[in-house]
Amino acid sequence: MSKKISLREFQENLVQRLTTAQQGQTTHAALGVQAGREFWLVDLTDSGEIVPTPHLSTVPLTQPWFRGLANIRGSLYSVVDFAGFQGGDPTPATSESRLLLIGTRLGLNSAILVSRALGLRNLDELESSPRTDEIRPWVGDAYVDLQGRTWNTLLVRNLVMQPRFLDVGI
Repeated sequence: MSKKISLREFQENLVQRLTTAQQGQTTHAALGVQAGREFWLVDLTDSGEIVPTPHLSTVPLTQPWFRGLANIRGSLYSVVDFAGFQGGDPTPATSESRLLLIGTRLGLNSAILVSRALGLRNLDELESSPRTDEIRPWVGDAYVDLQGRTWNTLLVRNLVMQPRFLDVGI
């Protein structure tokens, strides 16, 4: 459940952010998503749109983590269950699950299915943590938030260039 704030708090926060932006003090923000049990940060330049999960057309003879094709405003996107791709449980289609369109900047109509979108995260408020994942080349820097959750940076280019990501056939 999202935290409710008063209009006054919202306005004060907005004024503070505008003042910071005018003073040239930019914050380093990334989009936060959850895929299975993992928390991910996606650079805003690499993330496309986030859309509610539409009807997916299944494609026979594909990997179990390839969820199918989605029609997003007349364009077809291949949809990969991000948690399933990494060996986790399949992502259920719920009211919170979302598609993150990730390949547009690279000329690919690709989307990853995530459990939920968590909004923007200020990287200045997170503590840098040593990178521990050498097996998955799409995992970048790691951060820890105040609740002790680890957030991995998703290196979109490294993910979409993986032969396994590109070859969905069985």
